[in-house]
Amino acid sequence: MNGNNLVIVRGGGDLATGTIARLRQCGFPVVVLEVPAPSAIRRTVAFCEAVYTGAQTVEGMTCRRAGTPDAARAMLAQGELPLLVDPEGASIAALRPMAVVDAILAKKNLGTRRQMAPITVALGPGFTAGQDVDAVVETMRGHDLGRVIYAGAARPNTGVPGLIGGYGAERVIHSPAAGTLRAVRRIGDVVERGELIAFVGGTPVPATLTGLLRGLIRDGYPVTEGLKIADIDPRAGEAKNCFTISDKSRCIAGGVVEALLHLHALRGLPW
Repeated sequence: MNGNNLVIVRGGGDLATGTIARLRQCGFPVVVLEVPAPSAIRRTVAFCEAVYTGAQTVEGMTCRRAGTPDAARAMLAQGELPLLVDPEGASIAALRPMAVVDAILAKKNLGTRRQMAPITVALGPGFTAGQDVDAVVETMRGHDLGRVIYAGAARPNTGVPGLIGGYGAERVIHSPAAGTLRAVRRIGDVVERGELIAFVGGTPVPATLTGLLRGLIRDGYPVTEGLKIADIDPRAGEAKNCFTISDKSRCIAGGVVEALLHLHALRGLPW
C-alpha cells in the first residue's frame, strides 16, 4: 500500500486492540488515541496500558506512547505503532488519516463524525451508519457478531454480558463502592467464588464465581461505584486467554477490515 492509508483508532481497550492488531497485520499504519486515565480491565491485552507504562506489547506487537502528532508521525515512519493521549480527537485534523475507527465502546457517540476522514467506522451501539459514520460493526455476541452495517445501527446495549461457559452477568464484577482499588489477586490467577480479589477503599470485593481472573482494573485506580472492575472466565484451565486477543475481538476486527476495504473500493480511493 502506498499514499495516505493511515487509520486512526479511537480507543485502546481489549476490543480495540484486536482491531488495531488486525489492521497492522494487514499493512495499515495505525495511530491510537486514548484518554488520560484508561479504565480497561483486560489490561494484559490492551494497548491503552501504554498511557501508564510508555509501551505495551500484545502478542508480539508493541504500542508506544507519543507526546505529539509530530512524534507520532516520526514513529510511523519507523514502522512503529504510536499512541497519543487525545480524548477529543484534536490530532485527527493534523494527521489527516484515510479512516477513523471509533473503538471506544462507550455505547454512545463521544464525538466521532463522518467529516473526520474519508472513511469512518464505529464499533457497537450508539452510532447510526449513514449518519454518524459510514459503517457500524456489530459487537453483541451471537449470530451477527462482526457483521458490518452500512445503514442503521448495531443492537442496543442490553447491559448483560454474553455467555461464556454458561455464565453471563456473573462474569463481570462492578465496584461495590467508590474509592481507590487495591488489588489482592492478579490477572491470570484462578479464584474461588467468594474469594477476596480486591478492596475498594475499605470495601472487600469477592469473586462472583470460580474461574480465571481474566481482567482486573489497575491497582490504585480511583473507581466510582458501579464501575466495571473485574472479569472472571469460568474456563479456569485456559490461562492463555488472559494474554491473547479474544475470539470476540478478532471477529469484530474482521468486520472493521471488511468495512475499510469495501468502502475504499466503493469510493475509488487511491492507495
